[in-house]
Amino acid sequence: MASKSGANALAEHWDFLRGLLASPKGVGAIAPSSPVLARAIAREIDPAMPGPILELGPGTGVVTEALIERGIAPGRITAIEYDPDFVARVAARCPGVNIIEGDAFNLRETLGHAKDQPFAGVVSGLPLLNWPMASRRGLIAGALAQLRPGAPFVQFSYGLMPPVPEGAEFSVERTALVWANIPPARVWVYRAR
Repeated sequence: MASKSGANALAEHWDFLRGLLASPKGVGAIAPSSPVLARAIAREIDPAMPGPILELGPGTGVVTEALIERGIAPGRITAIEYDPDFVARVAARCPGVNIIEGDAFNLRETLGHAKDQPFAGVVSGLPLLNWPMASRRGLIAGALAQLRPGAPFVQFSYGLMPPVPEGAEFSVERTALVWANIPPARVWVYRAR
């Protein structure tokens, strides 16, 4: 008989596989993000900075959980997820998180009235490399416009280069290379100039 945590891990992998088969472009990975990657992403968010945190594409909720373990109260987190099954999984895994079923690429409309103050950080699990450069750039620029001055937009990817190169409007820095993930991933931090 499987342990409760083993059963949860198996259910998470099954949900992830279902999501991958239903929308390979929208999921963009062969396995859920590892806890090591999730902690590397969460480490870039300062729990002491006031304001809400926005998560784009939480998937199964492993990064959401790492944010909570980092000291971010669940009520401070707003997560936007396109897949209704992943919405249900994150709601069950991380009670108290404000989860919006919607399109992160249409951030202003999806957030609607959920945004009443600037965000203290954005973390993204969206598979940006599956989207055209104009869509990627628009997403990052739009999210940076929703942030407090100096707050980060944190994105991970499997590519060797950042999903969007830096430009006049923002900088980008690689803050981690996580080998303990399938496949290995890089953590990129964008900041408005």
